[in-house]
Amino acid sequence: MRPLFHPALEDIKPEAILYALSDPERVAIYAKLAGASGGGTCSALADLGDRIIPKSSLSNHFKVLRESGLIMSERQGVEMRNQTRCTELDERFPGLIKAILTAYGQLPGQPKTD
Repeated sequence: MRPLFHPALEDIKPEAILYALSDPERVAIYAKLAGASGGGTCSALADLGDRIIPKSSLSNHFKVLRESGLIMSERQGVEMRNQTRCTELDERFPGLIKAILTAYGQLPGQPKTD
């Protein structure tokens, strides 16, 4: 099995974060993951409420989130366990993630806007 690519914190670029979070589905996945204590599996995060993301799209979304530096993924048997890098990213880019999630109305713990 190929190892997963995770950029080092100093290699994460703001344009990669902005690109990764330019897709509303990825923002919803990331916000759901950020609100889940202990992270979550890919399959558990596929349900966005109004629709379920197909596996092929879901794996691409996670790849973009991982390669941009927004999440860390670890294989556990047949599942992939994902966690956000919110704390690290907030130290490197203070307020960026919160501003993006707020703009989408996806900040964990706050009501969603439609």
